Amino acid sequence: MILLKYTVVLLILAIGLIQARLRVDKEWPGGFQGAIEIPIVNQINNGWELEIQFDRSVTIDAWLGDLRSKFEDQIFKYGNKEWNAQLASGSVFHFEFVVNGGGIPSSIITILFNGQSVNIDSDIVILPGSTINPTGSTPTFETENLSTINPTGSTPTFETENLSTINPTGSTPTFQPEDLSTTSIISIVNDKYNYGAVLHASLLFYEAQRAGKLPTNNRISWRSDSMLMDKGENGEDLTGGYFDAGDFVKFGFPMAAFTTLLAWGVIDYKDAYVKSDEFDQVLQALRWSTDYFIKAHVSEREFYGQVGDGHADHASWSRPEDWTNPRPAWKVTVQKPGSDLVGETAAALAATSIVFRSVDPEYQSILLTHARQLYDFANENRGKYSDSITNAADFYRSWSGYGDELAWAAAWLLRATGEQRYQIDVEKHFQEFGLDKRSNEFSWDDKTAGVQVLMAKITQQAKYRQQAESFCNYIVRQAPKTPKGLVFLSQWGALRHAGNVAFICLQAADVGINTQEYLDFASRQINYMLGDSGRSYVIGFGQNYPQRPHHRSSSCPSRPAVCDWNAYNSPQANPQLLIGALVGGPDQNDNYEDRRDDYIKNEVATDYNAGFQSAVAGLLHYQSK
Repeated sequence: MILLKYTVVLLILAIGLIQARLRVDKEWPGGFQGAIEIPIVNQINNGWELEIQFDRSVTIDAWLGDLRSKFEDQIFKYGNKEWNAQLASGSVFHFEFVVNGGGIPSSIITILFNGQSVNIDSDIVILPGSTINPTGSTPTFETENLSTINPTGSTPTFETENLSTINPTGSTPTFQPEDLSTTSIISIVNDKYNYGAVLHASLLFYEAQRAGKLPTNNRISWRSDSMLMDKGENGEDLTGGYFDAGDFVKFGFPMAAFTTLLAWGVIDYKDAYVKSDEFDQVLQALRWSTDYFIKAHVSEREFYGQVGDGHADHASWSRPEDWTNPRPAWKVTVQKPGSDLVGETAAALAATSIVFRSVDPEYQSILLTHARQLYDFANENRGKYSDSITNAADFYRSWSGYGDELAWAAAWLLRATGEQRYQIDVEKHFQEFGLDKRSNEFSWDDKTAGVQVLMAKITQQAKYRQQAESFCNYIVRQAPKTPKGLVFLSQWGALRHAGNVAFICLQAADVGINTQEYLDFASRQINYMLGDSGRSYVIGFGQNYPQRPHHRSSSCPSRPAVCDWNAYNSPQANPQLLIGALVGGPDQNDNYEDRRDDYIKNEVATDYNAGFQSAVAGLLHYQSK
């Protein structure tokens, strides 16, 4: 068990009349991790140089610049990489680094940015710390008589037989960091809904979707070990991972897609998870995916992309714990490639490696090794995965092709490593596959808008910023809306699509693109799902939430009672409460019926919650400002 003391320290820095910020995310004996956050007032076109001087010898690891010189391990001079030589006016440059060898924040004595002196003010704000245990036990929950989830920010004790509503308007523990920057702080996000309680609930949904051998701290009383017979063609262990939706197939493509999206939200809105005491839980949720991906990557160019026959699975209505028949497993290889599946998995592993960088460096290194290998496999052995794993084609066909996933994977490896080869590859993929176009959605299948916004965030280059703005302007200003204001991009899982674009446009807002407008939009979409529409669409949260989701295991009576199609046909509410699941949602006129047989409006899925959860984290991040 690894325990790290987590604190956030904000130090005021002044660059002339411009205030910047030294953010210290974490300290440990002999080192710390943080970033120098510098508001860019005037456009920088010809590169930048940053010099940091310490009052003692230290080691420093920085991945967003090239080390040009150092003197006696005390003075370090960094210059831009080719891909971040341009910094847009109005943006904030985050120079991230890790210091070891005895350094502490106050040991920084001089900072120069493009020759201008940065003076450290004496004011320090220390935000409340917490203990991180990324792989250890989770809070224990009683499981006999479930009471209301406490939305006050503390991890609630509850039992799972008689769950009542999560209170959506309760208070959470708050900390108000002093506004240390002269850049505008957006404070439009109100406290109408308790976003911390929503994060808590959503992570419980992911826990309910786990396959394999469950840990002793499993919090879902009606779930236990399942599908322990899952194996590859040569007996490889393929237990673990997540069930996709209301069924029990492990579809690798959407599993990787939701993992990337969850990781992105943790990377950029980590403070929201810390504030809501959910950081440890989201680490475990991510690792449940990535541990499975590592198992599925059985050799450098072999990857298992699906376990379970979708047709056989959908012909049954039962618990996963009751399934005893062996299940088929399909893989992609050099001869049967799957660039979209493999590329998305590389992106998920690279993104998650960033999350674990300061928490578990050894695990981070393992994730990056697999991410690099899988990206090379995807790029050098090209093909659509649904042509190779034909069973997947009826459920998660790759409609958009694999070009977007190749660029997506390269972009995430660029962010994770800072290596120029990945920047070059992203640009090649953009040209080859025409990824500068405007998409009409962001989904498990189409990553085009995501990679445009991600590259805008990484590079600040004008072309990517323009592409990101084009997409979000369409979504916010032109895309169809329901009478109550939900952006309506597809009838199948309408809320999933709205949550995805809410998150993507929050990311665009982060880099100064129409910030107020996009934050307002994201807030409207998420609050629609939480109750502004007149009901909650998140099970167990708010008022009049769905009680009959199209979801097998939660529709089953408590064991040992038999579960079969009678459970599907029952007009009664599901006996088990699937806390935190976001259902598909209404039609284009805001009409919705809580019917188990309506898998378009009332099914749940792991990819439905990912963009939604990350958008909620983003809103809590801005609310905390």
